[in-house]
Amino acid sequence: MKILIADDHPLFRDGIASLLLAAGYEVVGQVGDGETAVTEVMRLQPDLVFMDIRMPGIDGIEALRQIKTRRPDVQIVMLTASESDAGLVEAVQAGASGYLLKSLDADELLASLRGLERGELAMSRHAASLVIQQLVQPELSETVAQPEDLVERLTPREIEMLGLVVEGLPNKAIAVELSVSENTVKYHLKKIWQKLRVQNRTEAATWAIRAGLFPQQDE
Repeated sequence: MKILIADDHPLFRDGIASLLLAAGYEVVGQVGDGETAVTEVMRLQPDLVFMDIRMPGIDGIEALRQIKTRRPDVQIVMLTASESDAGLVEAVQAGASGYLLKSLDADELLASLRGLERGELAMSRHAASLVIQQLVQPELSETVAQPEDLVERLTPREIEMLGLVVEGLPNKAIAVELSVSENTVKYHLKKIWQKLRVQNRTEAATWAIRAGLFPQQDE
């Protein structure tokens, strides 16, 4: 996996780069602002970008939008100092593959990377809960149309699995909970996404809550 790091703090960039290189990942570049990030993504063609949400010039969210317009396949994980950052939902709606705190430790960062490689969002359960709670508000999302029609397409097993997604469990934990392999989980989740006409876990969880399948729980 080729990785680009975009952050306006050189020491932080160097620290992440050193960690990734030691773990066997290829760091193809480091940049300090959003505009350069967009340019370097086009030039270096990374698979993943770690993007600071607050940078000089165009911020990380605007850079995310511009990159996704030109390279929709590239994964972008936003970096922030706080999970309560107002840009969290905006970043996910713009296509971010995750949202990580800068205070996380090395093992957590690498675990998030492995999750990305398995097709999971790089996001804590708390952050995922915050995103879902905001996205289910009608004024922020119109993703659910006639949910009762789509509910009928789901099997009981798929509804059970969808409930675990709503809880924020990654694929490995779902596999353990249901006593199946991770490949089986991936297969069923892919079928669920197709049936619900969604693209990822956050959209699926948002759909499920707005459809009334699972009650919301306060953290």
